[in-house]
Amino acid sequence: MKIFNKIVEWFNSNHALAYSLIRIILGVALFVRGLILLSNPAAISDLAGQNKLYWWYSYITIIHIVAGLLLTFGFLTRIAALLQIPILVGAVFFIHIKQGLVTEAQSLELAALVLALLIVYSLFGSSFLALDNYPAKRKSKLQNDKYSEASA
Repeated sequence: MKIFNKIVEWFNSNHALAYSLIRIILGVALFVRGLILLSNPAAISDLAGQNKLYWWYSYITIIHIVAGLLLTFGFLTRIAALLQIPILVGAVFFIHIKQGLVTEAQSLELAALVLALLIVYSLFGSSFLALDNYPAKRKSKLQNDKYSEASA
């Protein structure tokens, strides 16, 4: 029972790790989605249906690939999430809403979840497992080193 309590305690004290892992998984998923679209240009026309929004193809593909990688590594996280939001708004409100909820593909539910996560990351940033934090950590370390030298 002690082991179980220690495990639960560890998980309870590491919410930032979970937040970072979700960001990484989201970034990888969007990156892979971009690669799929790049390898199959007809996929975007299939999703768009009668609208045939071909001009969005390049934007969607490039943003999914580039911003997906940025999210994965936690670099420029807020900007990467913001760039993805218009794509997901379009996916939710113009493409998948026509299919409705509780379909076999569950595209609307998944797109809405991804949109919600992107909004969260655009507002709150990346957490600790991110390149976004490297300059801040380095600056903090330099300040601490200077403080240590001055007090010595």
